[in-house]
Amino acid sequence: MADAGLTSDQDFTIPVEVSNRHVHLTREALDALFGQNYQLTKVRDISQPGEFASDEKVTLVSSKMRVIEGVRIVGPVRAYNQAELTVTDSFILGLSLPTRLSGDVTGSQPITMVGPKGAINLPEGAIRAARHIHMTPEDAEKYQVKNNQRVKVETEGENGVIFKDVIIRVSNKCKLAFHIDIEEANAANIQGTIYCRILYK
Repeated sequence: MADAGLTSDQDFTIPVEVSNRHVHLTREALDALFGQNYQLTKVRDISQPGEFASDEKVTLVSSKMRVIEGVRIVGPVRAYNQAELTVTDSFILGLSLPTRLSGDVTGSQPITMVGPKGAINLPEGAIRAARHIHMTPEDAEKYQVKNNQRVKVETEGENGVIFKDVIIRVSNKCKLAFHIDIEEANAANIQGTIYCRILYK
C-alpha cells in the first residue's frame, strides 16, 4: 500500500509492538479492588522500562450493564485509573470511546471496575489508545521528530501498510517502539517480530 507522495531515508528500525485491552490503576483503586496494600503479581516485564503485565485481572461493566471479564492490570500503579480498550470492546460495552494517549482521560467514557474485594465506579477513564511511538530525546533527534508530533508510519514486508496520525511520545524513560492495538495489528496482518519506519513528505 504505497503512497507516492511520501518518502523515507530511514531503514525499518522501529520495532512494532501490539497491545490488548488492559487497565491501569492508582494505589487507592488497587486497594479498593483487591484489599488494603495489595501488591500486584508480576507475570512478565513488558517493553517500556519498569512496566509489567500482572497476574491480576478485573471485570469491566459499562453504564449499559454490559460486561467484559478478565481484563489484565498493567503495573506498576499509576497516578490515574484507565481502561485501554479496542473498537470491538466499545461495541460489546455499548460505549463511544474517544481515541486518546494513555493518561488523557478527561471527558472520556465512564466505566465500573470490579475486583475480588470491591468495585469502583469511574466517571471517566475508558479510552481507545491512540497509536504512538515511544522514543528517547536521542531517538527524536535521529528521526527528526518532536514530542506530540503526528507522523505517518510504514511497516516492512510484502504486506506493509501505512498508519496515519501516529503520535510521537518523547521521554528519557522510554524505549523505542511503535504501539498499536491488537485489532489494528490483525487488520494489517502484523505477526511476530516486525519493524517500521517514519515517512516524510
